[in-house]
Amino acid sequence: MNLQLHDKRALVTGSSSGIGRAIALGLAREGAAVVVHGRDGERARATADAIVTAGGMAAVVLGDLSDEATTTRVAAQATAAFGGVDILVNNAGTAYDAGWAGVTAADWLTLYEANVATAVRLTLALTPQMREDAWGRVIQVGSAANSCPLPVRAAYSAAKAAQANLTVSLAKELAGTGITSNTVSPGPTLTEGFREFAGKFAQSHGLDDAEAAIRGLIDGPLASPAARLAMPEEIAALVAFVASPLAASINGANLRVDGGLIPTVN
Repeated sequence: MNLQLHDKRALVTGSSSGIGRAIALGLAREGAAVVVHGRDGERARATADAIVTAGGMAAVVLGDLSDEATTTRVAAQATAAFGGVDILVNNAGTAYDAGWAGVTAADWLTLYEANVATAVRLTLALTPQMREDAWGRVIQVGSAANSCPLPVRAAYSAAKAAQANLTVSLAKELAGTGITSNTVSPGPTLTEGFREFAGKFAQSHGLDDAEAAIRGLIDGPLASPAARLAMPEEIAALVAFVASPLAASINGANLRVDGGLIPTVN
């Protein structure tokens, strides 16, 4: 299927590794020029090099988006790289396992800043040009925790729920402009970060290795009707479709990619 992205320009935040990297590579495969963002220059350039080696177009911008001045610079550099940004994928964010007892209200604000305020800043910076062009896509990369909060990740779950909420508000704000606003919410996904988590889980639970831990998690607390973890490329495929002109009527949606893990009809 031709997703008609050959004349589009995308900024994917947090795309030096994991799901963000897969999204950047996926958009580039469909013909979009991609601005790779990260904080680690070597890893960000490795993603960009992979795109260019495969015949695509890529640029790199670096910076910690929790700093407002840095976010302004990142937006400006991303716009300058290819003369504009048509597709904004707000993937950058952070999480930690601390539950309720192990954090303060200030920690909640820090997570909100990292997962929500950064996305808001980039949206405010980049949608005016999209309005002028009468076309654009703003995509939040959410989480299964949007609608199924995790006690051990309470602050993160609340922040991700806020992301899904602002997606709907933004869709209404941008009504009639040619810009859509959507959330893609992955469930547990087999990234390198998840493998590291599984390795630690194996050590703490007396399992042989990370693969044994992954099998145990799939059969136990992460059991879903699909009986498997999502792959980063599957998340990327959905983001690429939502970013395309073919998805013009998908707007204000929260699209789950979790194998049916979350028991909801929404």
